Amino acid sequence: MDENLIDLGEHIASELQELGVTYAMAHDELVLHTTGDRIIDVLRFLRDDPSCQFVCFIDICGVDYPAREQRFDVVYHLLSPYQNTRVRVKVQTDEDTPVPSAVEVFPAANWFEREAFDLYGILFSGHPDLRRILTDYGFAGHPLRKDFPMTGHVEVRYDDEKKKVVYEPVKLVQEFRNFDYLSPWEGTEYELPGDEKAKN
Repeated sequence: MDENLIDLGEHIASELQELGVTYAMAHDELVLHTTGDRIIDVLRFLRDDPSCQFVCFIDICGVDYPAREQRFDVVYHLLSPYQNTRVRVKVQTDEDTPVPSAVEVFPAANWFEREAFDLYGILFSGHPDLRRILTDYGFAGHPLRKDFPMTGHVEVRYDDEKKKVVYEPVKLVQEFRNFDYLSPWEGTEYELPGDEKAKN
C-alpha cells in the first residue's frame, strides 16, 4: 500500500470535508467518492490544489448496475504529472438525473461525456453539444447498458438492388438455444449430434 497515496487521500478528504468527499484504496489506486452536484468543485480542487495538480484529464467512463436505484457510476480518471500519480473519482446517478458537465474545468471531457451519453444514456447538464458520437443517426437504445439485447434492435447492411445502405429489424436465422456452458472436458448434460455413434 502506497503511503503517499493514503496521505494524499487524507489531504483531499480533509480539504473537501464540507463536500462530503470520501476516499478509498482499490488495486493500489486512490479512489474518491462524491455526488453529482459536487463533482465540478471536486474536479476544480484536484486540478488547482498545489498538493494535487491533477491537470491531465484522461477519461470519463460509465458503469452500469441495473439492480441499483442509481444504476450508473460515472468514473473520472485524472493524472498528475507533478505528483506522478493517478486518481479515480466516482459519482452515482440514475437514468433521469443529469451530472454537471466537466467541460468548463477540463475541455477534454467534451467527447468523453458524449460517449457516455451515447453508450449508456448518462445525461450531462450544461454540456455544449450533448449528442451521439459513436452510434448511427436514429440509433435506438444505449448499447453498453446491461439490459441492451446482444443482437441489437436494427441490422445495417448494403442492399445491392437498392444500391444503398438499409436498416432492418434484426431477424435471427435460428431459435435461441439453451446452453449449459459446461466444458467438453467435463461432459455435457445433453446428447450432442453424433454421440449416438460413440455408444455402439
